[in-house]
Amino acid sequence: MDSYYLGIDTSAYTTSIAVLNEEGKIIIDLRRTLKVKKGSLGLRQQEAVFQHINNLPEMFNYIANEIDLNKVNTVSASVKPRNVVGSYMPVFKVAQGHAFILARALNADYKEFSHQDGHIAAGILNCEIQQLEKFLALHISGGTTELLLVENKKDVFSVEQIGGTLDISAGQLIDRAGVELGLPFPCGPYLDELSVSGSFVEKNIPISTNKTWINFSGPETFFKRIIKQHTDKPENIALTLFDCIAKSLSSIIKYAIKVYEINNILIIGGVASNSYIREKLENDIVNKGIGKLFFPNKNFCTDNAIGIAYLGLIKY
Repeated sequence: MDSYYLGIDTSAYTTSIAVLNEEGKIIIDLRRTLKVKKGSLGLRQQEAVFQHINNLPEMFNYIANEIDLNKVNTVSASVKPRNVVGSYMPVFKVAQGHAFILARALNADYKEFSHQDGHIAAGILNCEIQQLEKFLALHISGGTTELLLVENKKDVFSVEQIGGTLDISAGQLIDRAGVELGLPFPCGPYLDELSVSGSFVEKNIPISTNKTWINFSGPETFFKRIIKQHTDKPENIALTLFDCIAKSLSSIIKYAIKVYEINNILIIGGVASNSYIREKLENDIVNKGIGKLFFPNKNFCTDNAIGIAYLGLIKY
């Protein structure tokens, strides 16, 4: 009899539930993006919690009509942003509570992981990097830009932050520039589409990196200023913005490869779905023989519960 592994993730902007079978095949992948008012830079936690609570019953009902719930072996939840002391966001309490109740009702195992663990797991699913005991991971999203040293242990990922941003994340830079341009939040997909027809802005772009650390506040000020000046086309600003981010990320990856002598790097998080950044990092790192990059399918980069369900299958 096939067993199912169910994962729930209630992040800052997406309600997600996924079901995998015992072979790691994705059976169900449900996601619902939370609604954000136009012109806003995000949601308050209580607003996000309210939307998650409203989304989950309908999503559970769909799953109940698609699979035999009696075959659910494990229910897993993302319960915090990262596996560090003090990591907490109210939105993850929604996944934690619903997953625990469901596991008890179904007499299934219950497991807890971090949201970041889920991104890593979604990245290594059906990928050769999952066989490695140690690798680097670059987590780039709306709330996080972190360079990580990952040990792939049997029971959990052991994650140490070795770099990243010292101020705002890459995703925040993208969203703040996008909102300034009048685009809907989150702005990444819209800027990605714009950048395809763009040319580089002919100005000196401030890029601030030091070893494995980045400051994006300087670029934020720069891009907001040129947007307000209306001297450059939105598509040119979009392309130049992604180039600035890609160059910054490339710099810290190269330094980490040299210092830690690990040349396998997993790129995860919503920003990792950006077409230009993926291509630029491939050219800078892989094509020059510096390291090997592993990009998940773009659909696995954005917030999802696939990784959380997969962790319920592979971690003991």
